[in-house]
Amino acid sequence: MLSTFLLVLPVFGIILAGWLARTIGVLGPAATSEINRFVVYLALPALLFDVVASADIEAIWQPGFIGAFGLASFAVYAGTVFLRRRVSVPLADAAVDGLAAGYANTAYIGLPLLLAVFGDAGLAPTLIASILTICLIFAVAIIVIEVGLQHGDHPGAIARTVIMRVMRNPIVLAPLFGAFFPLSGFSMPTPLARSVELLANAAAPSALVALGLFLASSRIDARGMVADNARHTRPGVVAQLVALKLIVQPALTWLLATQVFRLSPFLTNTAVLIAALPTGTGPFMLAEFYRREAKLTAQVILVSTLLSVATVTAFITVAL
Repeated sequence: MLSTFLLVLPVFGIILAGWLARTIGVLGPAATSEINRFVVYLALPALLFDVVASADIEAIWQPGFIGAFGLASFAVYAGTVFLRRRVSVPLADAAVDGLAAGYANTAYIGLPLLLAVFGDAGLAPTLIASILTICLIFAVAIIVIEVGLQHGDHPGAIARTVIMRVMRNPIVLAPLFGAFFPLSGFSMPTPLARSVELLANAAAPSALVALGLFLASSRIDARGMVADNARHTRPGVVAQLVALKLIVQPALTWLLATQVFRLSPFLTNTAVLIAALPTGTGPFMLAEFYRREAKLTAQVILVSTLLSVATVTAFITVAL
């Protein structure tokens, strides 16, 4: 358990740094939005571009792993959206909640954890899971949010508006442009690769700082977005989303891996371990950017990260 705790400790450390920066006045009230915009428009697109552009198609083409992890992630996402809609949560908010329940922290926690547990063999499964999570599922969530934000128009007009907005979104465009390199066989020029790498490395820490800033700024007070969504932030909702992330997603992944795709023990264990990771910062970035349920999403990230110390350690102890 200590080794797992040491892996998640830096997450809380960076969140605390953001919280302290806002609390003592080093960063002002606009810092949360501005840092988050930096992540959404620059750092995260660079990360997505780099992940796809650097991918080795032969290494990541694992259909069974893709099916088990990808289908489980999409099932949890879609199921969560359905459950939240049944209690009259707006579609855009439900889309963020679905992401909070199905978006594993593959980059910041998953990569070092799998390298520590499986060595270099854990790199390819983590890369596959990262592409599925931060490219495909993220893109689906953006589309659903954009649909949820359109009101009153003809379905055809809504579809055109959503398509235009989505295709202008750098988070969607970046992996599409990045795919040029593995598909063409060309390598990125060194200056471009270095620039992309520098920006990509800033994505996770910047998002965590923004999360800490948000927690300090809101307090959580009774203004704006927080007040509008207060009825949806009760502990029961947080517990539901955390349970979906830490219990349902890995259980469903295990079921698909063993009973449907018949994966090897190694691929099964890597898929389940990645699925058992806590919620990453992606859902918070979208929640804050689109002015949705940022408080709820922040709570899910914090609680799932803390509880994952026990759940991930238990899985490693029992299964590996």
